[in-house]
Amino acid sequence: MRTTRTLLALAGAAALGVALASPASASGEVLTTTDGTAVAVGDVLNASLASGTAATLYSSATGTSGVSCTGSTFTAKVTGNPAAPGTATESLTGHTFDSTTCSSNVVGVTGVSGITVDHLPYTTTVGSGGTVTVTPAAGSTIQTTATLKTLLGTITCVYQAPSLTGSVNASTHGIEFSSQHFTKASGSSLCFNDGYFTAKYAPVVDTSQAGSPVVQVN
Repeated sequence: MRTTRTLLALAGAAALGVALASPASASGEVLTTTDGTAVAVGDVLNASLASGTAATLYSSATGTSGVSCTGSTFTAKVTGNPAAPGTATESLTGHTFDSTTCSSNVVGVTGVSGITVDHLPYTTTVGSGGTVTVTPAAGSTIQTTATLKTLLGTITCVYQAPSLTGSVNASTHGIEFSSQHFTKASGSSLCFNDGYFTAKYAPVVDTSQAGSPVVQVN
């Protein structure tokens, strides 16, 4: 019997296309919709934050000081969808954060003007074993720029990471990034030196197919 789980992509501010995956023994593509229709190369996948959750960039892996946004979306284009078991590939072309839903509790910071994911597109791989990895182009980095309001004016904080790794939550059909480490590349002393990105995106849907069905991995 073939075992399937729902695909959930990233991406990510990011920010990634990602999937829920499980080992498969039967033939068929790695990525299909829930009715078994293959996801075509060139199809566009999309996901927003899971209901009731926020994307956060905190100054420590276990802390709660930093930036939080309740509105974020990613868009990814499928670039490869081989037979299962295998590894599908996607190009993460968009990862946005709605600054009107963002807030900060950093001392000295009064608000968030914007959060931008730079250096797109990123490459996303989705394996039949469930691992989702997001990597930048050769010689580049995954980069997020936060523009923050302070009592003394606007500051810009730039954070970078070599890659991101996500995991799938089967019960929500979502992908989770937990405490993915970024380091400060530039910014004022009000910008914390390390950023830890956490977010849950669910569900991932194929907007190129009628009705935008949920995507799963085999």
